Amino acid sequence: MDMLDILRERRSIRKYTGEPVPEEALEKVLAAGLLSASSKGRKPWEFIVVRDRERLKRMSRCRVGAAGMLAGADCAVVVIGDEQKSDVWIEDCAVAMSNMHTTAASLGLGSCWIQGRSREAAEGGTTEDFLRSILNFPENFRLEAVLSLGMPAVKPAAYELETLPTDKIHREVFGG
Repeated sequence: MDMLDILRERRSIRKYTGEPVPEEALEKVLAAGLLSASSKGRKPWEFIVVRDRERLKRMSRCRVGAAGMLAGADCAVVVIGDEQKSDVWIEDCAVAMSNMHTTAASLGLGSCWIQGRSREAAEGGTTEDFLRSILNFPENFRLEAVLSLGMPAVKPAAYELETLPTDKIHREVFGG
């Protein structure tokens, strides 16, 4: 399968079978994150892998209306960035998230990007502070997002190239 086919088939999956994600597949997802491009090669990210069922259930309350799938996920990868290491840690962490999300799809895993930065927890406060209290990451590390992972319980149809919003492509100048 070529990259365009993988991107067409990649969908956000929020329902999982409960079957475990094979460790080999998880390692490939993590390798994709570690292989990501970053500004000046600084790689300001750190990944926290969570497989503990009770911790995942607690984490499912980290976002108002958007993280419930963590309660049914087999695991999650929390992506944090060291803001002291790079002024573009947000972009660098987003690239790592994207690579892991796409790699999960290429391996037949279900995944969903749960935005964490600048979001609120279900019980009040920030998503970042909520997850910091559960995962104990240092203050200089900032939350970017959480990638939920599991074996997909659903398989939505792939995107069709004919339906892409090509009007968003401009040549030479905006509107051209």
